[in-house]
Amino acid sequence: MEYIDLENSLKYADSHWDQFVEDFKNLLRIPSVSTDPAYKDDVRRTAEWIRDEMVRIGLHNCRLLELGGHPAVYGDWLEAGPDRPTILTYAHYDTQPVDPLDLWITPPFDPSVRDGFIFARGAIDDKSGVHIHLKAVEAILMSTGKLPANIKFFFEGEEESGSPTIIPLIHQYKDLLQADLLVLSDGGCIDDQPYIITSTRGITSAEVKVRGPVIDLHSGSYGGVVYNPAHMVAKMIAAVHAPDGRIQIPGFYDNVRPLTPAELEYQAGLEEELLKNARLETGLDDFWGVDGYSFIERQTALPTFDVNGLFAGYQGPGTKTIIPSEAGFKVTMRLAADQDPSDICKKFTRFIKSFEQPGIQVDISTYSESRAVQCLFDGPIVDAIQAVYETTYGKRAILYRQGGSVPVMGTMQHELGIPIINLGFGNGKNGHAPNECASLKYLRLDLDTAIRVYFAYPSSVQKSNPFEPM
Repeated sequence: MEYIDLENSLKYADSHWDQFVEDFKNLLRIPSVSTDPAYKDDVRRTAEWIRDEMVRIGLHNCRLLELGGHPAVYGDWLEAGPDRPTILTYAHYDTQPVDPLDLWITPPFDPSVRDGFIFARGAIDDKSGVHIHLKAVEAILMSTGKLPANIKFFFEGEEESGSPTIIPLIHQYKDLLQADLLVLSDGGCIDDQPYIITSTRGITSAEVKVRGPVIDLHSGSYGGVVYNPAHMVAKMIAAVHAPDGRIQIPGFYDNVRPLTPAELEYQAGLEEELLKNARLETGLDDFWGVDGYSFIERQTALPTFDVNGLFAGYQGPGTKTIIPSEAGFKVTMRLAADQDPSDICKKFTRFIKSFEQPGIQVDISTYSESRAVQCLFDGPIVDAIQAVYETTYGKRAILYRQGGSVPVMGTMQHELGIPIINLGFGNGKNGHAPNECASLKYLRLDLDTAIRVYFAYPSSVQKSNPFEPM
């Protein structure tokens, strides 16, 4: 019976594809830029559009969840029964800003199709993730009247602005969001190669301000007798890394979980291809990092310390002979598995504060914090999804550790305590740049993939025998 249901669902998706594309364009037309307060009403309008779509396709309990920030959208269908597992699906509907606007070939919120791609802000990051899952469930419900598993949708509207209210929101609604598996689609595929993201690094960020004299001083009058805040910033940054690339903040590497032998063996097979892609993207032939580790370990498994911005003194044309009254820098630290971002912030603060001296005041502000996340790497669920990719793409997905961070993943794993599978849906480019686009060919493939995943997952596990995250 489920085979017939699957075939009917796939036929529905095929016969309604043109309408699905038009619906996607309607979603893309709403400018849901979460970082700019000028778009607050539009972000809400996007959430309401998604909620109304959930209602239209037959989901229940469809509503907006909010705690003072941009709303998340929730909807569920829980009629598969208690013997069937529950899937919680996450994606985000908000987008990056569109600047620089003059580099767009067509308006960013007026979707256009060219050369098999749909161009619009949000096309690949991440309205495609929202749309694929909505349409997969629509295809199943409209063609069969039921779903093969219990489904909960949770679509965020603050991901691109750092998810400022998502942690308390998830904590408040943790009972509502309980499930057996969390499915994310905040990834993608490269060319025709799908990816399953098996981990992301954590992150914490900070801003350091170094204050000296109360005003900028004449360097002829006070050079050599007043400590220059810009020099102190340079001294701080230079002290972070040892010649071998290791971070010298005391205790920084405490609790770092090393890769398992199986992970090391698998990742070694990806090294050459990742290096090739990195050289193409960066224009560099050689790379830097901690001695004794491979490129992929440095890129995805080890913690990092990177200065993102510096300010000090005069930046205009020509020269200005001053000792600046203040200087500073902004930094992000990517965290490995088992590192606590709060602990790292404290160690960083102690390290930077140790540079204070008479005439120099150091102020530190810390910002976003999230833990590293370990997703499913192997086991029956991964095997079932790999079989789906073999059917739709004709090949297995590459299991890939991601060096970046998805803060909501760490929050949801910590609060809900459920395993995560992060599927690479969407093939496009320019996710945070002008002329963002998504391939219609691969959106079509990913729609079939999502439908098949919703059928394959329930048969891969027994509700009475819960699986554990790897």
